[in-house]
Amino acid sequence: MATERWTMRRTMHYCLMVAAMCTSACAPAAMPAVSTEAISFMISGDAAEKAAYAQLVDAFRQRQPQIAVTLIHVPGQSDYRKRLGVDFAAGTPADIVLINYRRYAPFAAKGALEPLGLYLAQSNLISEQDFYAEAIAPFTWNGVLMCIPQNISSLVVYYNRTLFQAAGLNDPQPDWTWNDFLRAAQALTRDTDGDGRVDQYGLGTEVSLFRVAPFIWQNGGHLVDDPLAPTRLTLDTPAAREAIQWFVDLQVKHHVTPGAVAEAAESSESRFLNGRLGMFLNSRRGVPTYRTITSFDWDVAPLPQGNSRAGILHSDAYCMPRVSANKAAAWAFIEFANSAEGQRIIASTGRTVPSLRAVAESPAFLDPGRKPANSRVFLDVIPFMRGVPVMETWVDIEDLAAEELERAYYGQASVDEAIATAIERAQPFFAPPASTPGTQ
Repeated sequence: MATERWTMRRTMHYCLMVAAMCTSACAPAAMPAVSTEAISFMISGDAAEKAAYAQLVDAFRQRQPQIAVTLIHVPGQSDYRKRLGVDFAAGTPADIVLINYRRYAPFAAKGALEPLGLYLAQSNLISEQDFYAEAIAPFTWNGVLMCIPQNISSLVVYYNRTLFQAAGLNDPQPDWTWNDFLRAAQALTRDTDGDGRVDQYGLGTEVSLFRVAPFIWQNGGHLVDDPLAPTRLTLDTPAAREAIQWFVDLQVKHHVTPGAVAEAAESSESRFLNGRLGMFLNSRRGVPTYRTITSFDWDVAPLPQGNSRAGILHSDAYCMPRVSANKAAAWAFIEFANSAEGQRIIASTGRTVPSLRAVAESPAFLDPGRKPANSRVFLDVIPFMRGVPVMETWVDIEDLAAEELERAYYGQASVDEAIATAIERAQPFFAPPASTPGTQ
């Protein structure tokens, strides 16, 4: 009976909301009543992530049985991005798609997304004030909220506590430094079988501008000349260059991370899962997979500090393509997914740092009985997080910069050469865009 009453209230709410919005000149052009037609929801990620969203879909079906939701799962991030591009170009995207704040701008600029600010303003279930402002801001395009953020993660250090203890290392402290981090990585890098080759590395990481960015900020540097209206990369400043050199030296000088051949043979994340990597840099999204680990103890620590504290924002949002024929039903799912109930479901799987303050501060996220025990690390860093520029061509800029950073990281080019080439190659992508973000 409770479920039936909830469903009736929600259905009445959407009928009233549709009627109200249709009388407003600034309302979405077409917002039909909730229909019985199926809607589709597309995600990416590994099997554990798929299971997390399947739980969310099942819970929604219990609340709104008249709406059939098809979960579309594309495992690889690269394949997912390609699928998004192809589907939007063909005019056949899923009714709801998850998009990272670094990647939604091309769709927003082309008018391919349904703005969700007015939907949120009409909601009786969620309110903009309930979300972390740091998560809302990047999804505001030309002053309009385009998508509803589901998470506000940051880059952290996942570490193998069993290996730390075996090496005589204490758990990382909240104020540990770059030098502390390096010393731990060196102590954890070992030839465990005595064959003359390293088989246990201290650290593993993706090599990208997104990974090195927080260290550049910690050192007083910047990625671009103006975060709101960037015209060039500024990786050639002394502060930025010093941070990049420190990052590169982890491989070329200290050899505490796998080289190019070793990384190609087995990814750092796989090494961490197998217990042969001391530390791994990642956001919250890896937790559902890491919770499958049974052979060793692990936890999370904040990034080591440079001259100041800085972290980098990781945030995905539920977006609604403008061509969706079932906007009211799609919004019903987005609204539920971002309600306290919906966010608790995903948070309990370990997948996200909830974008709702109340859920993030609740046992659904902070439960010390479920790994990682130190989940508060993700919340403590929020005041120090920064985001990369939100612009149509940022993905291209990141990709080009990553190629050059990899060359330096694996000893195929000097840091100065990599920086100069990255700046040169990226410059054409800083041409004035058709649209600019309103808030970032």
